[in-house]
Amino acid sequence: MSVSRPSAVRRPPYAVHLGACAAALLLLTACGNTSDSAAAPDTAGASATASAGVAGPQGDGVRKRAAPGPRVPIARPREIPALGPRTRASIPADAKQVLVVTGEDYDSSRSSAVLYTRDDPARGWQPVTTRWPAHNALNGWTDEHWEGDLRSPVGVYGLTHAGGLLEPPRTAFPYDQDPLFSVSGEGFEGEPLEGSFDYVVAIDYNRVPGVTPLDRERPLGQERGGGIWIHVDHGGPTQGCISLTEDRMQELLGALDPAKKPVVVMGDAEALER
Repeated sequence: MSVSRPSAVRRPPYAVHLGACAAALLLLTACGNTSDSAAAPDTAGASATASAGVAGPQGDGVRKRAAPGPRVPIARPREIPALGPRTRASIPADAKQVLVVTGEDYDSSRSSAVLYTRDDPARGWQPVTTRWPAHNALNGWTDEHWEGDLRSPVGVYGLTHAGGLLEPPRTAFPYDQDPLFSVSGEGFEGEPLEGSFDYVVAIDYNRVPGVTPLDRERPLGQERGGGIWIHVDHGGPTQGCISLTEDRMQELLGALDPAKKPVVVMGDAEALER
């Protein structure tokens, strides 16, 4: 018995044509998307390239650091030269005038003096005089002065009062003119002492600050000496004082200003460097 097979189904010609068109349309659509994707800029890639520090075609996205400018040195207030930390620390904070008397050696009677001022804290200490020659005590210097040791006391001391036999030069400093400032006799090298006390500035060692240099009160006791002055040089060593030439004494008195709380820093060079 024979089995009949179903005849093949014939599709209309236009159905094949529509299928081909649909496939072509899908292909064109996919190509269109591919083409758009290729044409669009790769921003993610550019960002990655820039972040990696690699220059793109036009170097976009690469940032260069500016070269550092020159370093400006910090200006520090000027210190008084040849003074060590301990000596500097002994200068009162409110002092704006310092007379520095530097001895040549511990046992020497020769020294020099320079006046400094500190009018501008930002600039620090500035010298206002040249280096003046000076004398100190016959036997030099000491950290512990005693009556009759013929040594000048090392340290930082106030300057609060002046006086003398002669009328004062123009000065703002308290000044006591008195005939008791007369002196006579000879110094250690036979030089005349007359005129040595024509001008004096009292050094506040073992005395009451702010009173006449003639005051004889000694807070530390008479055995610790006293009457330590800056006075007119007589051409030789002193018993304990500091001496300057007469013209320098006049210059010093004209410069000292009680409002600037002046002090004297005095001692041999090695002691002042401490």
